[in-house]
Amino acid sequence: MVALLLLSTALLAQTPAAVQRAAQTISPEDIRRRIGIIADDSMRGRDTPSPELDKVAAYIGREYRRLGLTAGGDSGTFIQHYTIDRVEIRGDSSAAFLHAAGNDATFAYGTDFVLADNSFDSGDYAGELVLLSGPLTGAIPVDTAALAGKMLILATRPRNRAELQRVVAWKPQGIVFVGTAPDSIWRRNVDRGNRPQPRNPLQPIGPPIFLAIRAIALQPVVSRLGGDLSAAQSATSLAVQSLGGAQLHVHARIRIVERRFAPNVVGILPGSDPVLKNEFVVFSAHMDHIGVAGPRGSGGCRAQGADSICNGADDDGSGTVAVVEIAEALAGMTPRPKRSIIFLNVSGEEKGLWGSAYFSDHPAVPISNIVADLNIDMIGRNWKDTIVAIGKEHSDLGATLNRVGAAHAELNMRPIDDIWPAENFYFRSDHYNFARKGVPILFFFSGTHPDYHQVGDSPDKIDAEKESRVARLIFYLGVEVANAAERPKWNRESYRTIVGR
Repeated sequence: MVALLLLSTALLAQTPAAVQRAAQTISPEDIRRRIGIIADDSMRGRDTPSPELDKVAAYIGREYRRLGLTAGGDSGTFIQHYTIDRVEIRGDSSAAFLHAAGNDATFAYGTDFVLADNSFDSGDYAGELVLLSGPLTGAIPVDTAALAGKMLILATRPRNRAELQRVVAWKPQGIVFVGTAPDSIWRRNVDRGNRPQPRNPLQPIGPPIFLAIRAIALQPVVSRLGGDLSAAQSATSLAVQSLGGAQLHVHARIRIVERRFAPNVVGILPGSDPVLKNEFVVFSAHMDHIGVAGPRGSGGCRAQGADSICNGADDDGSGTVAVVEIAEALAGMTPRPKRSIIFLNVSGEEKGLWGSAYFSDHPAVPISNIVADLNIDMIGRNWKDTIVAIGKEHSDLGATLNRVGAAHAELNMRPIDDIWPAENFYFRSDHYNFARKGVPILFFFSGTHPDYHQVGDSPDKIDAEKESRVARLIFYLGVEVANAAERPKWNRESYRTIVGR
C-alpha cells in the first residue's frame, strides 16, 4: 500500500516535461485568433465604459468558465463591476477669488483658470495660499502637517502619480498647478474640460480641489504678495513660502449627467498544496483601449481615411490574450501549481488605472495573500529576442526571472531591465496598484511604436510567434513563483520608496 501511494504521488509530480507540454499549448495560432476577436473593428476600441468592452469581458469570462476556473467576480460570476459617473463642470458658474489686504483679485473660469480634476462636489473651497518651490522627490525638509487646509501652489508639476499622492497626503484644501500652455493648447483644454467627462471612480470626492491658473494671471498676483513664481519654478530644493496670509476661494460647480458601470474579469485556479493554496500569484493585463477616434482624436488617436477604430491590438490586446493563454496552459496541468493563481483582466487602464485600483482595494482574496503580480502590457511587437521586465531591481522576482530565462534558452527571449527610466513606466500600468499595496511585481513590456494609440495598432501587425515566446517565459516564471517554498521578497529600499511603510 505504501509503495502504491508513493507511485501515485510520483505520477502526480510536476515534471519538467509536463510543464513544458503545458507551455507549448501557448501557440501563435491561438494568440492570433484571440486578438482577432477582441481587437476586431466590431469591438470599436473597447473604451471604458462601452458595450463593446462589456462584450470582451463576457468573452473572457466564458473562456475562464470553459477552462474550469473558479469565478472571482461579483455574486459568483467572473465579472467584477465598478461605478463610473460622467460629470459636467459648470464653468459658467465657477470662479476663483483672492482675498488679501489691498491685493484682492478675481480669476475668470476659462480665461484665467480651469478646474483640473472633476472629483469634487459643488461647493466653496477656501484656504491660505502657500507657494511650494522645487521638486517633490526625496526627503521633505518642511513641516507638512502645517500644510493641511492650505491652498498649495505647486511651482513644479508632479512627474507621476506617486509624487502627486505625496502632496495629497498632506491634506491641503486645494492644489494649484501653474498653467504654462500656449493659448491654442489652453483653449483646447478648456473646451475639453467643459464637455461631460468620466469621473475617476476611485478618487475621493472633495478636498483637495485641483485647479490650474495660467502663469500670466498668477505671476503678478504672487509678486504682489512677495513671492517669485519664476524662481520657484527653477528651484532645486523643496521650500515653502507663505504669501502674507492671502486666502484663495474657489467657487466650483459640477453635476452628474450619467451613471454607468465598467467590468474587470477575475478567474481563479486553486492551488494543489493544502497550505500554499491560500497564497496567490496574479497574472494581469488591461482589456480596455481608447475607443473610436473623434473629431479631435480619442486619447490622441486620429482617423486615417475611413478608418476610425483605435483597435488596441498590441495595447493591450496582446497582454489580454497572453493572460488567457497562460490560464489555459496552467488549467491543463496535473498537478496544478502549489499556490493558487488569479487571472485578472481589468478595464479603465487608459483612464488612469481604474480597474486595477478597484480590484486592489476590493480584491477577490485578502491582498496580503497575494505574493506577486505579473503584469503584461504591449508584448506583441518590436524586438524578436528581448522583453523588458520593469521592476526587476525592486524585488527578488528579478533574480528569479533571470534564472528562468537562462533555463529556457530555447525561447530565445532575454528579459532585460527597464531601458526607459525617464518615462516612469513603473507608475503607468496596472501593476502599480499592486505595488502600492506591498505586492512585489514585474511588468512585461515591449515598448511603444508609431501605431501606439493610433488606428494602425491593428491585429494584422501583431507578431504572434514572438508573443507566444514571451507568454511562455511568463508562464514558466509564474510556475516557478507558484511552486517556490518562499514568497517573493522586496528589496528593502525599494519597499520604503514605493510602498512607504
